[in-house]
Amino acid sequence: MSFISVTTALNSNYALGIIFAILILETGLPLIIGLPGDTLLISAGLFASGVGVKPGHHHLSIWVVALGCPIAAMIGSQFGHWLGWHYGIKIFSKEGSKFFDPGKIKSVEKYITKYGRGRAIVLGRFIPVVRGLINPLSGIIRIPFKTFAFWNVFGALVWTQLLIWGAYAAGSTFADTISKYLTDIVLAIAAISIFPIFLEIFKEWRSRKHLS
Repeated sequence: MSFISVTTALNSNYALGIIFAILILETGLPLIIGLPGDTLLISAGLFASGVGVKPGHHHLSIWVVALGCPIAAMIGSQFGHWLGWHYGIKIFSKEGSKFFDPGKIKSVEKYITKYGRGRAIVLGRFIPVVRGLINPLSGIIRIPFKTFAFWNVFGALVWTQLLIWGAYAAGSTFADTISKYLTDIVLAIAAISIFPIFLEIFKEWRSRKHLS
């Protein structure tokens, strides 16, 4: 999502619905990887502080954003876990599939073994590629519903509140400077957010080239 489309979305009458829908889709469906969750949360925090709001448009309410975003993220992730629990084996049983090959399950198992269930689920929120896969794959490897739900709620709160309130505080304190360089700031945030996706694609290409 480009800066122009982000600002257009957040200045529209459907801003909150767009934000919540993207968070649900990004965290709930493994097929939709790379949606701008981090960029959107930071942009929402800035817009709630008044930065980037076009004349005649209302500010987003920081309290509605701060309450609604974690709920949307929780719903999406819990759906992803349910999807993986009930249908994950079928989804990730296609040999040679770019995103749904069985190797992804083994990779997540190693990731969770390395960091532990709770830390893996929480840290996965901050990594775009992992954020779209950790939830359904947690269901596939049978992380219990209650265990996943606890860390899902905790991770959603930490992820959304850090980005939203951090951006809101920065926007309230440095409004003039941020407004002046808003385009560059949001583009930089977007670039940092999608870097892991390109890194994953590069690793996949390098691996295929090595095997060929």
